[in-house]
Amino acid sequence: MHPPDLAAIRAAAKRIDRYAHRTPVFTCESLNRLADAELFFKCENFQKVGAFKFRGACNAVFSLSDEEAKHGVATHSSGNHAAALALAAKIRGIDAHIVMPDNAPEVKRAAVAGYGGKITFCEPTLAAREATIARIVERTGAVLVHPYNDYRVIAGQGTAALELMERVPKLDVVMTPVGGGGLLSGTCIAVAAVSPSTQIIAAEPEGADDAFRSLKAGKIIPMKDPLTIADGLRSSLGDRTFPIIQRYVHEIITVSEEGIIHAMRQVWERMKIIIEPSAAVPVAAVLQRNASIAGRRVGIILSGGNVDLEKLPWCGPA
Repeated sequence: MHPPDLAAIRAAAKRIDRYAHRTPVFTCESLNRLADAELFFKCENFQKVGAFKFRGACNAVFSLSDEEAKHGVATHSSGNHAAALALAAKIRGIDAHIVMPDNAPEVKRAAVAGYGGKITFCEPTLAAREATIARIVERTGAVLVHPYNDYRVIAGQGTAALELMERVPKLDVVMTPVGGGGLLSGTCIAVAAVSPSTQIIAAEPEGADDAFRSLKAGKIIPMKDPLTIADGLRSSLGDRTFPIIQRYVHEIITVSEEGIIHAMRQVWERMKIIIEPSAAVPVAAVLQRNASIAGRRVGIILSGGNVDLEKLPWCGPA
């Protein structure tokens, strides 16, 4: 199977059109001033399940033939992809078997259960997740839909950037957070095809900087012990996402935990919308006034808005 191209992303957009939201693009003058840039926020926090992940999961589920889909789908995820796959499977009327790390946020556990996902918990390591999902796939015959290392998922995620570029042409930069690389690689393919002069910049937590290090080393350097509040970015790059990122990404900017929390709060207070820590990572990068950003027209994909309101990072113990 070959990596998706623009035609595959356009096909994904058509496939998911009746199910996924076409999310809005917001601006904020006060954040523009703080960043010294003109910012355009693609609000995937308003997507179904509260995250861009529904796009890729939906494309993957509805790409399956009836024969492929009859035993359901399966995945491992810290939350947003799990919820997305559970909902997409529910819409299609098939089972979704979900492996979640036992430290996944309660809000994300509840979402997966609410969408009818059949949850199995495991230790919070990649090895444990992969071993557990392998056993479930062997037992059930379900189709594995990887959270990011799947070309159907990558094509679906690319539809967010495609919508952004249609809504706001002539961007100088498009930014996403990067964890496993599904959103970033889909964004790369879409943006490079429709606006080759637009730079693609990713942002990553300093405590989970495997993509930053991998891009510099020219090979995947897995993250063994990610330490970041941005739970959606604790995954390591995949062998399908990394070559796309290598080819198209101009730069990866790393940000501190303090910067992530500050950016998250700035968006909450100034834009009056809820974003989760992972979505705040590229906002933190622009607020650093990085030389690659200052004075430019920058599109930022706000990846999600699923937050445990009992554990807001700027609130102390009750």
